[in-house]
Amino acid sequence: MRSAGGYWLLFWLIIIVVGFLAWRVFGQGSMAVMPPEGAVMEKAIFGAGCFWGVEEAFRTLPGVVKTRAGYTGGTTEHPTYEQVCAGVTGHTEAVEVTYDPAHVTYDELLRVFWKAHDPTRHKKAQYKSVIFYSTREQQNTAEASKATLETSGKYQWTVETEILPAAPFWPAEEYHQQYYKKHGGGSCPI
Repeated sequence: MRSAGGYWLLFWLIIIVVGFLAWRVFGQGSMAVMPPEGAVMEKAIFGAGCFWGVEEAFRTLPGVVKTRAGYTGGTTEHPTYEQVCAGVTGHTEAVEVTYDPAHVTYDELLRVFWKAHDPTRHKKAQYKSVIFYSTREQQNTAEASKATLETSGKYQWTVETEILPAAPFWPAEEYHQQYYKKHGGGSCPI
């Protein structure tokens, strides 16, 4: 026969396991604190190859409130994945990151961006390395971050990342959104 203390231990262990499983299944994948009502969120847009893995890298970062895979930097309004892949729109696969600057800085987002891909590989427009800035502060921070990376000696080749003004962002089709979360990863080597 078990003691009352043993039942309480078992009870709390079950509560912890169920809570953890609920968080993994229904949560956003990070322990980010939802911002208080009325808090001002900021946005950043990054292109770093295939958007599936890039979105996952940002989505799971505490302080990131929302991510969207999409297309930007091209000439066609409301482009489709097929049009972007065909190279007829000039768009880059990108991720729009909505974040709470009280919990994560733009500098921290840039560190995730640099880690998420090889910025020395020159690719066609769809997969190029690019930071789209929406404020002068984002532009200055991105340029300083790139300059630091270039002089760090980390790469043998030139950092090809472009730093451009934000252009209209067109969300990708629903099946691209949070692809890794929905499919447990995937194969997108770019």
